[in-house]
Amino acid sequence: MTRTICAIHQPNFFPWLGYFDKIRRADNFIILDDVQYQKTGGSWSNRVALNINANSQFFSAPITRPSGLQNINEVTFAPGNWRVKLLKTLQANYAKTSFFELYKDFVFALIENPEENIAAYNIHSIRELCTLFGIETPLVLSSSFGFETSSNQLLIDLTKASGGNCYMAGGGAGGYQDMDLFAQQGIDFIYQDFSHPVYEQIKTPEFLPFLSILDYIFNVGVQPW
Repeated sequence: MTRTICAIHQPNFFPWLGYFDKIRRADNFIILDDVQYQKTGGSWSNRVALNINANSQFFSAPITRPSGLQNINEVTFAPGNWRVKLLKTLQANYAKTSFFELYKDFVFALIENPEENIAAYNIHSIRELCTLFGIETPLVLSSSFGFETSSNQLLIDLTKASGGNCYMAGGGAGGYQDMDLFAQQGIDFIYQDFSHPVYEQIKTPEFLPFLSILDYIFNVGVQPW
């Protein structure tokens, strides 16, 4: 039987390189946009790590937190000038990188997107970045399926609905995903096993891994990793 790989992930905010590697390795990629947004603490849906003053530091876009629970596709950015702050942060820390001038207009246009819904904003940037890198994996929203299951069963249901017979998990999935349940329902379970490339970064005494893909674009361009 031909293996058809499905990968599933929430819509992250200018994600790291491993996120796009996951998309590239999959036959179908489902953006998990209709699960609950975490009520407290930081989330990759509105923050990202950048090289700021030669250190890995978070940039966070503020969000509106209502008193009740919301799904990711219901959350909006809080009013403010975070887009301007992010542009200034990139200008200050990446202006002297090898590919900043070449990709500045492309990246800045993504950041300036006026969309206020965080899922829609992030999905738009993810799609555009996939196009930039020539990644042609179909991207489908989990909300388009309408499942009401959760946890492992939701991942299995989404994998089957997308036509997949194999689910690909990221490196940190071992603690909460039930591999036996996948096997019982006829779904193979594999790990992404992403090996982070080491590339030249500006002004860093040692390589800073796990930064936004924007760090890779400004330092390396869009060549394959």
